[in-house]
Amino acid sequence: MHRLWRTAWLLMLAPPLFWSGNFITGRAVRDAVPPIALAFWRWTGALAIALPLAWPHLRRDLPALRQHWVVTVVLSATGVAAFNAMVYTGLHSTTALNGVLLQSATPLFILLWAAVLFGTWPVPREAAGIAISMVGVAIIAGEGSLDRLVSLTLNAGDLWVLGAVASYAFYTALLRRRPPVHPLSFLVASFALGILVLLPFYVWEISLGRTIVPGVGAFSAMAYVAVFPSFLAYLAYNRGVELIGPARAGQYIHLMQVFGTVLAVGLLGERFRLFHAVGIALIGVGLLLAQRRDRQRSG
Repeated sequence: MHRLWRTAWLLMLAPPLFWSGNFITGRAVRDAVPPIALAFWRWTGALAIALPLAWPHLRRDLPALRQHWVVTVVLSATGVAAFNAMVYTGLHSTTALNGVLLQSATPLFILLWAAVLFGTWPVPREAAGIAISMVGVAIIAGEGSLDRLVSLTLNAGDLWVLGAVASYAFYTALLRRRPPVHPLSFLVASFALGILVLLPFYVWEISLGRTIVPGVGAFSAMAYVAVFPSFLAYLAYNRGVELIGPARAGQYIHLMQVFGTVLAVGLLGERFRLFHAVGIALIGVGLLLAQRRDRQRSG
């Protein structure tokens, strides 16, 4: 486990895999679990899992968290509360596939936010890797057809997901300013503050008569999103950003397209076609290129 904690590329495989499942889950239970309710109980469940593990560290780290409360609140509001509530809202009127495709724009938004916040621009190798991966995403999105790619349109759900992508990219870029505390302490603080941000919106949603429809599917979905896309994925992603920086870590989000395709083929029986193979290969090449250290940066 200690070796895994120091190996960025292994850690960064988990978030896109679990987040791909998150899009499929959010879409599948849209009629049983309202979007804010799913986000609220997702983080409540994740907090219940993380708190016992984090408590010894949290007691020691509370002074540092109080000292850096502004950045902690901003990170919680953008990366925990806003991102997931907007994604689940968008999945009520767009498909899981569209959501995964739009998520592939995250690395570009990360570069934009890093430039705006810190004046940091990608080195040529990183920019080339991102460009190659985006070509792979475009090939899958257009199913190998330029005409189909050009004809793609955005509906209201797509715009919600795109807003969520911009919010999470801001979170990723700002992670370099997170409090210098134990990862579990930061995770618990983020979850707790994210829940507080969501609470008034959850109460508003209930007042509109939008409540959870009890059932095995609804409760299984809430359990999944609490454990995998929340606790495990965020723990791995935050550590990955710490090890290799936001730009290189964000590049792994392109793997959501790969995992999303594999899940669709394996679970939904969709057909694997040549354009999938070409797109996945380009995403892989771009990812490997972006992860190699530029000589100017390292030397």
